[in-house]
Amino acid sequence: MRRFLLAVLPVLALAAVEVREEILVVVNGQIITRRAFQQAVEQDTAALYRSLSGKQLDEKLRDAREKTLQGLIDAFILQDKATELGIVIPDDYMRTYVEDMKKQYNFATDADFEKALKGSVGIGLPDWIKQQKQQMTQQEVLRKDVYSKIAIEDQELRAWYEDHRDEYKMPSRFRIRELVLARGVTAEEQAAAKATAEEIQKALKAGKTFEELVKAHSTSPSKATGGDLGWIGKGLMRASIEQAALSMKPDQVSAPIETDKDIYLIQLIAAEDDMVKPFAEVKPQILQKLQEPKAQNAIQNYLQGLRVRSNIRYLVPKETILKG
Repeated sequence: MRRFLLAVLPVLALAAVEVREEILVVVNGQIITRRAFQQAVEQDTAALYRSLSGKQLDEKLRDAREKTLQGLIDAFILQDKATELGIVIPDDYMRTYVEDMKKQYNFATDADFEKALKGSVGIGLPDWIKQQKQQMTQQEVLRKDVYSKIAIEDQELRAWYEDHRDEYKMPSRFRIRELVLARGVTAEEQAAAKATAEEIQKALKAGKTFEELVKAHSTSPSKATGGDLGWIGKGLMRASIEQAALSMKPDQVSAPIETDKDIYLIQLIAAEDDMVKPFAEVKPQILQKLQEPKAQNAIQNYLQGLRVRSNIRYLVPKETILKG
């Protein structure tokens, strides 16, 4: 009896943490609940529901459920291996990663990014960050224990880069500072706004910096950053402003640009035409891309070895889990 109690106490303790959750599998002390499994299945099978139906859908769903379950198990196993290897993805790196993603897809705030995530993958930003961090950790384990042992000559990497240069093109973009003056409604207000614009131009000629004048006169929230709008892809700004920006040299300031509501003066910080990322920057990505097909058997053998050495207990029979 004592031996039985010692065996079931860890599971009872885990169940107490998830009082209302049905535990399906315990992996090295970590639990997979029915809700977590169903959420993962829904994410992994969303495309199947859109494209299939009937018996064909049922068959594909069973295969997908099995892959999802194995993926959840392997995620815990790889996380334990990462701990053993001392692999940690820092939180500040994830924050930088989120900011890079926001810039890449032109999301101004975390709220905008989260709204898009919920619409596309059905999860919020914290869960997405956690998911990305887990995937990065798993990839780092595989890189360290599997990929690093698959040698690929530098000549092969460079040849692949030359054949796929289009994949590494960076779109044209520019970076500007803006100084925005409200035009006003009445003729007097509009005349005053134009007079202010003229005074600003005179102050520039007298040696004042554009940033100083932005902070002193601009009515845009961007005045807090000296008018700096960051990098902007072509086609995303008002045509008159973009045209002015791309016609100038760095540090030049435009003539006043009038819109229906405002008067703009802009300063070009920098502009980049279509460029290809240098080989040194993308070499790690290419290496992983070329290693992956060569590593598939090695990865499966590696994972199988980890599974054998892990403590995996099904509290619900696997067949029952897969039936749904």
